[in-house]
Amino acid sequence: MAMTDTKAKNAKPREKTYRLAAGKGMYLEVTPTGGRYWRYKYRYAGRERRLALGTYPDVTYKKAGTRHDEARKLLADGIDPSEVRRAQKLAQADLAANSFEVVAREWYAKQKPNWAETYSTRVLRALERNLFPYLGSRPLASITAPDLLAALRRVENRGAIESAHRIKQTAGQIFRYGVATGRAERDPSADLKGALASP
Repeated sequence: MAMTDTKAKNAKPREKTYRLAAGKGMYLEVTPTGGRYWRYKYRYAGRERRLALGTYPDVTYKKAGTRHDEARKLLADGIDPSEVRRAQKLAQADLAANSFEVVAREWYAKQKPNWAETYSTRVLRALERNLFPYLGSRPLASITAPDLLAALRRVENRGAIESAHRIKQTAGQIFRYGVATGRAERDPSADLKGALASP
């Protein structure tokens, strides 16, 4: 009997973990606690491997099937899908570690001991309010001058012209710190000369 979402939904836990075949090496693993996991069993370089395709019901049979097809295509090209998955995870972790907010907080921690308490609080609050919500999760290296300007325009539009200029200066210092630590190529704030209203 072919695998369906209904079959996956109705798979009841047993005393021991068991599998329901879904074809071409793909199966649904059902654990005694009721967990249902899509897996792909394959051979690469003479060794048996397993690739996680997702958890049911978050990942439907159709979605798991698509991931399974992609993995089989890689395998047909002589590429181990598990290695591709690992590389993707590392790349994502790398991007997250180099996000604007992570780098900005690191820069802030280095500067804070040299600042007065009131000033350091003001700098952090300005970042948390005006830049992190719009640029925080983005990799530092991917942020362009128009991206930064869009965030600064929000400050400018509130009538806080001087604040917009101060925040631009702070952003510039963060980008230069990013350049120095190898997490950005350049400082895009330098391209915003004359782009903001004069205080």
